[in-house]
Amino acid sequence: MPHPDQPTFRLKLPGGGLLAHGRLLTTPGNNGSLKFLLLQGSPVCVTEWPALGDHARRQRAALRADGSLADAPGLMHSPGEAPRYWVTTRDIECNSSSAAASLVLGYGAGGPENWRDDEGHPLADYLQPNLRTPRKAWLVRGSNVSGHNLVRRLWLPEGIVSLAGAHLPPMDETDPTKSTLRRYVEGGYEGTASYSQKRGLVDDLHAFLTQMRVGDTLATLSDGQLFLGRITGEARQADSPGGLSNLSRTVTWRRDGHPYEDLPEELQQKLSVQHDVVDLTSVADILATLAGPPPTQTAEEQSPEPPRELALPAVTPALADDLLVHDPGWLDEVRELLWDERQLVLYGPPGTGKTYLAMKLAEHFGGGAEQVTLVQFHPSYAYEDFFEGFRPAEDPETREVAFRLTAGPLRELADLASREGNRHIPHFLIIDEINRGNLAKIFGELYFLLEYRRKSVRLTYSGDDFALPPNLFVIATMNTADRSIALVDAAMRRRFAFVELSPRAEPTRGLLARWLEREGKDPECARLLDELNDRLAEPEFAIGPSYLMKPGVHRPGGLDRTWRTKILPLLEEHHYGEGIDIDSRYGLAALRKALP
Repeated sequence: MPHPDQPTFRLKLPGGGLLAHGRLLTTPGNNGSLKFLLLQGSPVCVTEWPALGDHARRQRAALRADGSLADAPGLMHSPGEAPRYWVTTRDIECNSSSAAASLVLGYGAGGPENWRDDEGHPLADYLQPNLRTPRKAWLVRGSNVSGHNLVRRLWLPEGIVSLAGAHLPPMDETDPTKSTLRRYVEGGYEGTASYSQKRGLVDDLHAFLTQMRVGDTLATLSDGQLFLGRITGEARQADSPGGLSNLSRTVTWRRDGHPYEDLPEELQQKLSVQHDVVDLTSVADILATLAGPPPTQTAEEQSPEPPRELALPAVTPALADDLLVHDPGWLDEVRELLWDERQLVLYGPPGTGKTYLAMKLAEHFGGGAEQVTLVQFHPSYAYEDFFEGFRPAEDPETREVAFRLTAGPLRELADLASREGNRHIPHFLIIDEINRGNLAKIFGELYFLLEYRRKSVRLTYSGDDFALPPNLFVIATMNTADRSIALVDAAMRRRFAFVELSPRAEPTRGLLARWLEREGKDPECARLLDELNDRLAEPEFAIGPSYLMKPGVHRPGGLDRTWRTKILPLLEEHHYGEGIDIDSRYGLAALRKALP
């Protein structure tokens, strides 16, 4: 029989907006899921895709043979065209909601998420929770409940944790589904809470009543301190003064708090998520380290392996030699800036090796190229390209194109860096030509996170609470000949450390001479470049050595060709409209005459 007090669910078919309808049944199927009744008159896709399982194929064939799936000539196709849909001539009992979805769509599909009620809520909200991690960790906020600090006043003295629920009716279910909780909240808080507030309350209640288990770790904040405990009792509902703690669980609290400022950065990020109940399982190992061993556990029973900590590898002589950096102290300073600021800009005129140096440093400090992602900014680059946005994508099974939320390079790298097992490994994002993009447009709310690494923000598209992982570093490059460094706004200066690469200063000055010596080439190129840059009055328009560090330059006629086609056109643009004879001032012949 149909499940009581549950709606008819709908499933949208691809290409045309047709809807199949069904009801959840009370009896379990062969796999333990509740059976599902596909209702008479529902459309069914004729096409079967390769991903459809053998059982579903046999079921569709049997239903077609006994007339349960009949032709629907007038259903969304032209006269003379082969039917695209069948229609069910009776109610069809399916082994699960997923089996019903696969029968309707013609390919393997999940039922709990695809079947929706009239308000768009998934069938999953009407089901009991699935299996979960044996031990989880939670944050429950109680330092400001309608202006009261329940942590100090109630939770620690009485050994409980609670949620306010003054408007909730008595609940007689021990494991209420999200759908049940939504009905309670909609009825109890009608006219007293906004849609967003009610949705947040449903999520908090579902976690507190259904997801939390005895033995889970619990955390809360009060007066700049983090307090830890362990849940020891099931949830109970009872009246309380002012309705501040109508729902409660018993907790064994540890009385010693941990100063918030001393907590690891990754934990601070999770604690900054603005919900009353937050799942902290991803940082449960950090909480376990703070709490120490439980009373029944001896020191010998603890794992002897200490947690690996995030660190940037030291600068080695081999790295300095490879980069031809005359002063290794310069590399040490760059390493310290990266560690302190997490974001750094290498700026200077063209040809100073900014991108090359950024990639080499990132690969050294990250331990390999697989920890490095490179993007290049340009005027049309946007937040949707950089972080996440809706982009057209083809479904591999239905071949239909729809807009889907897609992660950009920063989101992908952040997800990789925050994955368990990767959190002690530095990951690097290299942004080439950062000053060519509209930074406010590209970064959006992420601009805040560049400065406040220990905070999280609510994302524009996905709605997730997101924080930049502590092990994600950013190295950007900026060409000062393209846009002056003086045009960079104060907001960006505050978020990045700036390191100059200039042909007039280390480590770039003398780099070409050292490279020519190592490669056994004629040193004249270095003397010509120094003479050229001495004639340029503005340092930001100096010419970098990388123009002359390519193999073609050192073949017969290569230096003259490079000078004529690469360097002189840059200088002509720089002196445009000034009436200067570029060749007589900067040509090879003029420069060679000036050399000793």
